[in-house]
Amino acid sequence: MCGIVGYVGEKDAQEFLLQGLKRLEYRGYDSAGIATLNQEKQPTLLRAVGKIKNLEEKIKNHRTSDHLGIGHTRWATHGNPTENNAHPHQAGSIFLVHNGIIENYQDLKKQLTSHKFQSDTDTEVLAALIDSFYQAGSISLEDAVTQALKLVKGTFGIAVLSVLDPKHLVVARSGSPLVIGVGDQETLIASDASALVGHTKKAIYLNDGEIALVSKDHIEVKTLDLQPVSAQVEEILTDLSAIQKGGYDHFLLKEIMEQPTSLKETLRGRINQSEHFVHLGGPGLTPKELKSIHHLIMVGCGTAYYAAQTAAYLLEQFLPDVTIEPVIASEYRYRQAYIPDHSVALIISQSGETADTLACLREIKGQGIKTIGIVNAIGSTIAREVDGGTYVHAGPEISVASTKAFTSQVTALLMFGLTIAEVKGVNSRLLAPIIEEIAQLPDEIARILQSVNPLMSNLAHQYKDYQHAIYLGRDVNYPIALEGALKLKEISYIDANAYPTGELKHGPIALIDDRFFEVVILQSGFLFQKSLSGIQEVLARGGHVVVFTDTDFDLPVESVIKIDTNFTILTPILFNLLNQLFAYHMAVAKGNNVDQPRNLAKSVTVE
Repeated sequence: MCGIVGYVGEKDAQEFLLQGLKRLEYRGYDSAGIATLNQEKQPTLLRAVGKIKNLEEKIKNHRTSDHLGIGHTRWATHGNPTENNAHPHQAGSIFLVHNGIIENYQDLKKQLTSHKFQSDTDTEVLAALIDSFYQAGSISLEDAVTQALKLVKGTFGIAVLSVLDPKHLVVARSGSPLVIGVGDQETLIASDASALVGHTKKAIYLNDGEIALVSKDHIEVKTLDLQPVSAQVEEILTDLSAIQKGGYDHFLLKEIMEQPTSLKETLRGRINQSEHFVHLGGPGLTPKELKSIHHLIMVGCGTAYYAAQTAAYLLEQFLPDVTIEPVIASEYRYRQAYIPDHSVALIISQSGETADTLACLREIKGQGIKTIGIVNAIGSTIAREVDGGTYVHAGPEISVASTKAFTSQVTALLMFGLTIAEVKGVNSRLLAPIIEEIAQLPDEIARILQSVNPLMSNLAHQYKDYQHAIYLGRDVNYPIALEGALKLKEISYIDANAYPTGELKHGPIALIDDRFFEVVILQSGFLFQKSLSGIQEVLARGGHVVVFTDTDFDLPVESVIKIDTNFTILTPILFNLLNQLFAYHMAVAKGNNVDQPRNLAKSVTVE
């Protein structure tokens, strides 16, 4: 959830650490710091509350020529955002940065009576624990770290340096990602490969329960029991342009407007429009295994969960003999749910590191159920641990609020369902219309985005002063309403909640007054008239109604945004473009930090 960087080599460590932390700003943070060490074993520790520019000012006044160091952006879990609570933390000769949570830190803290604690964090406890072993005698830094980690309960991705060793860093992970960049006479550390782009294309992704001792020209990976590991060097596929704004004011707007391109990458080589055929090779299931599926569990958090819900509504239309169960990972991981035979679990995560989703994956695999990843981040933990998988290939998402990943996730889930339907012998005339729309979706998205973007900016200025919103939708447009409300609350900080339109009369209608505006997603089709009735109920109580629709209607609502489309099945995905642009322009109109909304982090690697 926070950002880790580290460097050992022949270049300016401060410069790499600073630029690496800037690359990781999108992950969300409240403070930042770096620690560097020179060959004379003299450390420099610099920390600052707030944005990295505050740390940058301190670095300008404390320049060094050090060639080894670690850095961190912190998203608070223990203690308020203060300089003392910022990383790196020091205990004796040890400096440490840490992502994750040490669950038993209070018990450990009581045992470390010789260390005078300066912070409220669990991380300082871990630093002191490592130092206690390191001071105990002739023990290496690597041994001290492993001895300490054997006593730890919780999750961690750590980078450690010792004042006594100006040539090495030690890194380790369990539940929180770490990547080792392999350079020319330099080794680079990061919690996200985006910090390494432009420095090297070679990386080692640490697995859970692994530790590495690194110098500028050597990397030694072991288990926490110090058994050697044959580490695989992989290629970093992201290029520099993918993590730059490309002329847009914000990454979020860039990523919204990139959806035609990102979706083409999701579809590439997987869909045959002329023959109305879908082929996904990644899941690795035989035709017999696909045909035997009668229960799909879709596991996700936040936007990934809403993508699952959206896909479930659509898949039910042509998979009548398959029960489709979208579940919230943070809840499902603790349920004692019975998973029937002939089940497959789809594990959905943009980052591939989401802690709750990863925990569900491991629980489900432990029951012998086949797991398939729907993941964007190549080399991520979920991508490595599932039995098979489909990369959505949406490209990096830098803005905290997920947009293009949602569209690609829904589409990938639909293609997986279509693959099952084809094997099961579902009538091709039933499948052809949805395959046709999937194939046309990138171009349709491009056309809609260009036509509605100015309209959404005007709409946002009209409603920016409201503090409350209700989103309403029926059938597949209900999860689209949920996703729209989530986007609005994430970046505009408006209290937005979503309900099925038919549920309005069962309680939420009591909220309607002049403090609220209502966004209703109105699609032509079999529930059109019933949705109109819901709008009339709101209007009868003085509601301020905004309608996103694909058709004409005759009701005195305040605002209407109509999309012109021939789609009938995937129209909800087009409506979600309006949700994304509306939330974006609302955040801009309110003067918020669009790409780094308060209190949020991009990759949630703690429970």
